[in-house]
Amino acid sequence: MSKSGGHARHVRRDGIDPVLRSRARRRALQAVYAWQISGGFAKQVISQFAHEQAHEVADLAYFENLVEGVLSNRAELDTALTPYLDRGVEEVDAIERAVLRLAAYELLYRQDVPYRVVINEAIETAKRFGSEHGHTYVNGVLDRASVELRKVESGASGA
Repeated sequence: MSKSGGHARHVRRDGIDPVLRSRARRRALQAVYAWQISGGFAKQVISQFAHEQAHEVADLAYFENLVEGVLSNRAELDTALTPYLDRGVEEVDAIERAVLRLAAYELLYRQDVPYRVVINEAIETAKRFGSEHGHTYVNGVLDRASVELRKVESGASGA
């Protein structure tokens, strides 16, 4: 068990604290959103958010991996998402677009994170930061995308 903010938390056997990971995803959403809106340079966005992190508030390494991954693979992530969108990527609300890009990054590049965790975290993040029904849109897109992006894990391998 780890203590932070006065509350005991469960840390997995592999040393990963799910609470810190969730916070890292929320911070990454804020950073990706800021980058999308400002067009700022990736390193500046990461540095700004990393500087603002209090000790053990979020998994800083995971935050950096998510943000750098989304920013450096944006075109590939957008291409992976496009078949599951009902409009162009740039037409999706900025918050939902950032949530979808982060989730697509985790689905494609973070095989250590179960696809159900990726989807659930994305839905919860969209509920917290997105439009009133944004989480429903995010859920629909990721449910369909995960079948293709995580074929083996989602049971759609055809085997």
